[in-house]
Amino acid sequence: MKNKKRINKVVNQIKQAEKKSASNNKATSKKNNNLVYPAGRYTEAIGRRKVSTARVRIYEKGGNFIVNDQDVKDYFASTSLAAKKYNLPFSVTKTEGDFGVTVLVKGSGKRSQLDAIVHGLARALEEFNPKLRVFLKEEGLLTRDSRMKETRKPGRGGKARSKRQSPKR
Repeated sequence: MKNKKRINKVVNQIKQAEKKSASNNKATSKKNNNLVYPAGRYTEAIGRRKVSTARVRIYEKGGNFIVNDQDVKDYFASTSLAAKKYNLPFSVTKTEGDFGVTVLVKGSGKRSQLDAIVHGLARALEEFNPKLRVFLKEEGLLTRDSRMKETRKPGRGGKARSKRQSPKR
């Protein structure tokens, strides 16, 4: 008897959670109606910086520059000079406005996400047209910045390089 009550309670909680997630999905789809998602053939590449990873797709036909289902200007609104940075691979190769871009980026902060997107864009452009490699390599856009946060060590007081306190006497 008790088990049936518990099972019914859990089943009801699951149903309520499904209803909430369905209503949230409807709300997000309404919010993104003004974006024009690119379609057709695309070239995909992965860019990385610190812990962030960006999966970049450049489409041959135009469209918006979309990052995590938001316009890129909205996504990086708080980051200064972001527009100059994410347009750098296109300006170097003189392909501004030729591609539609979608990006899924995860991890770390906005700055390193931006660097991961630039790295992914450069790789995708190189894969799309290998002749562009010379220009991208000259600017250093194909090089992955491998600097990472140093991992903490056990017994060090929570920091990577802090030392144990030595005895006073």
